[in-house]
Amino acid sequence: MDATIAVLAGDGVGQEIVPQAVKLLQAVGERFHHRFEFVAGDVGGQAIDKVGVPLPPETLALATRSDAVLLGAVGGPKWEGFEYGRRPERALLGLREQLGLFANLRPARLYPMLADASTLKREVIEGIDLLVVRELTGGIYFGKPKGIKKIAGGEKGVNTEVYTTEEIRRIAKVAFEAARKRRRRVTSVDKANVLESSELWRRVVIEVHKGYQDVELSHMYVDNCAMQLIRNPRQFDVLVTTNMFGDILSDEAAMLTGSIGMLPSASLGTHAGLYEPIHGSAPDIAGKNMANPIATIASAAMMLAYTFHLDKEAEAVEHAILQTLEQGYRTKDIHSPGARLVGTSEMGDVILKNFQQG
Repeated sequence: MDATIAVLAGDGVGQEIVPQAVKLLQAVGERFHHRFEFVAGDVGGQAIDKVGVPLPPETLALATRSDAVLLGAVGGPKWEGFEYGRRPERALLGLREQLGLFANLRPARLYPMLADASTLKREVIEGIDLLVVRELTGGIYFGKPKGIKKIAGGEKGVNTEVYTTEEIRRIAKVAFEAARKRRRRVTSVDKANVLESSELWRRVVIEVHKGYQDVELSHMYVDNCAMQLIRNPRQFDVLVTTNMFGDILSDEAAMLTGSIGMLPSASLGTHAGLYEPIHGSAPDIAGKNMANPIATIASAAMMLAYTFHLDKEAEAVEHAILQTLEQGYRTKDIHSPGARLVGTSEMGDVILKNFQQG
């Protein structure tokens, strides 16, 4: 197959981790006879420094005409003082909105050899394999009215949680379809005892479930879900929830596995899928060859599976990651006594070698 992949490394460690994923994708093309064209673009703080905006029109056009987008990370203290509309993070929201990326899939699976890297007891986290399906273009991050305005005695900040029937219906379908390929259990997370938007969320999810009777559906309030993720994470298969709740819960789920640097994500919708690690730009370690590239490489594997439907190729990349961990290679975030400490590029090289030998 032929495909164009937009490569947006962005800020901080994004400049180091994205090349590791690109070289794996190049190896996939060579081994399985696909032709991937990689086209780089500026995004986030990097783009602000060059042209003054976080999402240049050229970058958006590149993403729109590409078959998939590989993103590193955006943001950092250098740009924290910028006005809200010009901050690096606005690039992410712009890409999601313009590309129609309404569904964010964040798997959290514990590699057995990394059980000791988690802060939780082994007996709690062994066997974790869950998927957070987060609605990505609605909710409080996009609802209006929003903003800060002057009032008597100070200021007032306003954000509005808004969901429509169709927004809820389409994300629920994604969750049920994903569950059919897993263990056929969906937990819908809301706050229906307090929020009217969550009351609608629950009603629509129940209605959509009528078309997926082979999948078990349960409901959980978000505060209880946050507790249950720590108490008994093995109870979950697929979690489906709103934009803000999913943002929080997916990061919590990530840390169950030992490091946020291990987990990939896929953002899907009406156009090209966007694939990125769920961690940030990590400016404290940027440029030090310390960042863990596994989440980015695993995001590339998700790209192969979800956008290009190359399941065999995706499994080969995942196997190379697993083999590398079995051999004892670790970046600093997952290092333990007796393991082989390596840097970003070295970890990428070993995974590449294992893939090529596989």
